Amino acid sequence: MKFDKSIVDAKRFTELQDLASVLSKVPDLEFDYQYGHYVNVKDRKISASHFWDYFSEEERHAGYKTDVWLRALGTMTQTNLIVVNEFNDFIEESTIPNFATELFTLLEDLRLEEFIRTTRVGTVSFFQTRHQAYRRYFKTQLQTNVTRNYPTDELFCMIYLKLTSNSPFESFTYANQSQKDTLEKLQPYLFESFEAKSSREIVGLTMKMVSCIQDDYQDAVNRYFVLPIKHEAEFQNDLLFDELMRTDPLSNDDQEDVIDEDEVMDEKIETWHRENENSDRSQSFLRYELDQGTKSNILGDGARETEEGDQAMASVQGFSSESQEYDYSDLENLDEKKEQKAGETGRYGKDNLKATKHDVDPSSPSIDDVHQYEEIVRDVQAEKLKLKRTIDQALEHKQNAARNHLISGRLSKKQLLPLIIDDDPRVFYKKDQESKDIDAVFTLLIDCSASMMNKMAETKKAAVLFHEVLKELKIPHGIIGFWEDGFESDDQQQPNYFHKVIHHQDSLDPKSGPEILQLEPQEDNRDGFSIRVAAEELMQYQAEHQVLLVFSDGEPSAFNYIENGIIDTHDAVLNARKKGLDVIGVFLSEDPITEVEELLMKNIYGREHLLVQGLEELPDALSFLLRKILISAIK
Repeated sequence: MKFDKSIVDAKRFTELQDLASVLSKVPDLEFDYQYGHYVNVKDRKISASHFWDYFSEEERHAGYKTDVWLRALGTMTQTNLIVVNEFNDFIEESTIPNFATELFTLLEDLRLEEFIRTTRVGTVSFFQTRHQAYRRYFKTQLQTNVTRNYPTDELFCMIYLKLTSNSPFESFTYANQSQKDTLEKLQPYLFESFEAKSSREIVGLTMKMVSCIQDDYQDAVNRYFVLPIKHEAEFQNDLLFDELMRTDPLSNDDQEDVIDEDEVMDEKIETWHRENENSDRSQSFLRYELDQGTKSNILGDGARETEEGDQAMASVQGFSSESQEYDYSDLENLDEKKEQKAGETGRYGKDNLKATKHDVDPSSPSIDDVHQYEEIVRDVQAEKLKLKRTIDQALEHKQNAARNHLISGRLSKKQLLPLIIDDDPRVFYKKDQESKDIDAVFTLLIDCSASMMNKMAETKKAAVLFHEVLKELKIPHGIIGFWEDGFESDDQQQPNYFHKVIHHQDSLDPKSGPEILQLEPQEDNRDGFSIRVAAEELMQYQAEHQVLLVFSDGEPSAFNYIENGIIDTHDAVLNARKKGLDVIGVFLSEDPITEVEELLMKNIYGREHLLVQGLEELPDALSFLLRKILISAIK
């Protein structure tokens, strides 16, 4: 994800997303970076401002977090939406709407900040850092606005500095006298804002100050703050939290008066009990989920008295039988459809709801492919033998290592003295020998996007080394090329293809391998979706060590995926690691690796990534990586 040629820190983004969800108590409220920090009711998003992107790390961290705190802890529970609606009407009629918006937001944020600082003492230092950064910024802006002759902007900068000053005698040496006089006139209202306890009081003070100056000033040129709430329709609740958590009423608002005269219902709904004579168990039981209907005056919340045949605990289960008339087996599962409508993120992430999986099996290798594969094997033979020799030595060492002086196992009758003289006696041994096999399974996921055009030859060579080494060590593995069909992708469907040139179950076949040469560059790459799919399949193979290697040459890029690709891929990697998989990213580059590219891989894979500069180094780099992984698995 890029903004102004910068890459979003995926780890921080995830932390802020979790922070927003926890503090707001709205589970489906998403976090985003915007030009201003506010809550978008329609899109159900809470944002932090890009204003902090260019500050120091400490100030950036404090700025993002305080933005979220102000909206999640302040605006959502302390700002009155009805008052905000009324103020919106005032803004539309004002001759200086930008200034009015900025002034209200500033005063309201200072009120909310005081509330947060009082209720959560741990936030104080972060808000102090926030003020220091903002004061430095507005002092610079004040001089700029004086130079450019922007009187309204100049006045707003002076208001901010006055309100956040630690001294009652804030001086503005470079300001124009007319703005100083205006600030002096507004000062009683500004001081009164410190005593405001509600949004209505803040709105009242803002209206008074705007009305006081709008005849003498034109609107502000710059936009320093935006309204804390973005909504395109009228609010139905006083508080933003209630607005986000509300459920829509019935789709029809009619009402029916029903006279209940001990009406008897002849229809019977079957339930099952061991005393019932429903031995065929062919009855079906009903479940009702009503979200629309007609209101009536029937009391529906009365409790039924217990009867003699009632069970203390019971579960009701229905049984279905094959229809004799029509076959509905191909219809979409209603529960799945309901979950999707309810806002489920789906098994492959919210950014991949329309992504579809299509497996591509390799074709039979041609004679030319077999000959070319044999040539590549000869090229990597030295590296293969060197790596295998290292692994064999590690296995041999472990197998022959001493199996006595252990804290558990069989008791050694010849070494009982330590029981008396040692505080930590080790008098046990184990008779069994270590297995010579490595309990591991691998998947190599290869980016087959169009940008791999000039890298595919060396990538195939590395894949051959990967396959030959693991085949020699009898370690099951798979090799998969992935891409998305950009020409066929739209809002309804994004087909993603997985070219499984080496299947796990066939990976140890001595004749396997030439299929790797069928990998070719295609179109786009939806990395997050592909990693989730590969991880899901890898988990089907039981092994102590499950390793997923991802070869890629850069940022994920697919239909409606450019802005969210890095975050989604980072989440996919994080979720796979939570399930016990080792996920390692390998970045391929022909040119010198830039700081931005290095940061990209760090954001997605954390410390578990390898940067390969110069594709001729790829086989050696992969050999080093495999050696490190396998030695770790042996130990």
